[in-house]
Amino acid sequence: MKKFMLLLLFCHVASPVLHSLKYFYTGSSQVPNFPEFVSVGLVDDVEFDHYDSNTQRNEPKQDWMEKVTADEAGYWDRQTQILQGSQQVFKGNIETVKKRFNQTGGVHIAQMMYGCEWDDETGATNGFNQQGYDGEDWISFDLKTLTWIAPTPQAVITKHKWEREAGRNEYWKNYLTQECIDWLKKYVDYGRSTLLRTELPSVSLLQKTPSSPVTCHASGFYPNKIMLFWRRDGEELHEDVDHGEILHNHDGTFQKSVDLDVSSVKAEDWGRYSCVFQLSGVNEDNVTKLDPKVIKTNRAPDSPSEFPTGAVVGAVVGLLVLVAICIAGVIFWKRRNNGFQRAKTSDSSDGSASSVEAAPLK
Repeated sequence: MKKFMLLLLFCHVASPVLHSLKYFYTGSSQVPNFPEFVSVGLVDDVEFDHYDSNTQRNEPKQDWMEKVTADEAGYWDRQTQILQGSQQVFKGNIETVKKRFNQTGGVHIAQMMYGCEWDDETGATNGFNQQGYDGEDWISFDLKTLTWIAPTPQAVITKHKWEREAGRNEYWKNYLTQECIDWLKKYVDYGRSTLLRTELPSVSLLQKTPSSPVTCHASGFYPNKIMLFWRRDGEELHEDVDHGEILHNHDGTFQKSVDLDVSSVKAEDWGRYSCVFQLSGVNEDNVTKLDPKVIKTNRAPDSPSEFPTGAVVGAVVGLLVLVAICIAGVIFWKRRNNGFQRAKTSDSSDGSASSVEAAPLK
């Protein structure tokens, strides 16, 4: 059983030209001080719109999204109407699934993630659509076979129902391969000054104690299409290395760390090791030699070298800013081919709005 993993917007994209459009819907039941329904839209892993049941309004999160009304008059009103419909659908779906699991009260979460990817160099595209309940996969759409996959017996009823409905699979095929891609291209064009920019990081070596791993910490880079790794004698290391996730900073850039276990490395061999940072679109690597003289540590109170508190504070602030997004349903599957539940086939979208209304389970 594949499980959801709540991550603070870790989004590492392997291809240097791979763009993505993702929508995350989260419906909740009996969660204190939390909206009943939240929707977050991400383009290239940057939040560009937001809706929740408290405000009852879909709103832009980036200045460049104001451009959409020039091409699509009434865009925000239509998006709001779609999400208000999904809010009601999610409320009913939670009750339906609770009955399937013989549940009564308690806290429950229903989630939906859908969207598409586009490689602007090769033209290759991909689409995904998946639904979850209480942290577990519920149902997903297989774009290749145009069928629904139900990993749990309680979802088989939904699978059969949706596969019997005429036009549903064709609708999803059209949306994921055409309409979603069209909107993704528009959004990338609107935000190109932000989404297509390049910022290089500062790279530091950190170590808590002489016996601790040495952490190579890169912060302030954009985009998040990067490689950060340790190598020895010019060869990438895979053993004794622990990779951290890519995290957001409060200023919209990213940070990442990779640890090297040096407990078995002889002092005379330290010079053979180096940390390498590679950023998509930049030909020159950032290489930092494993040198005790440049390692920042907090083990000596009077030492001029210490942990970069600015980066740490920035990371904490960034995480706090993103908590709203994470709680709002930015819940990713362990595998990269993620997805979520999806929408009505008849009237969920007419081409004038990019999100989709969720489909009832009954």
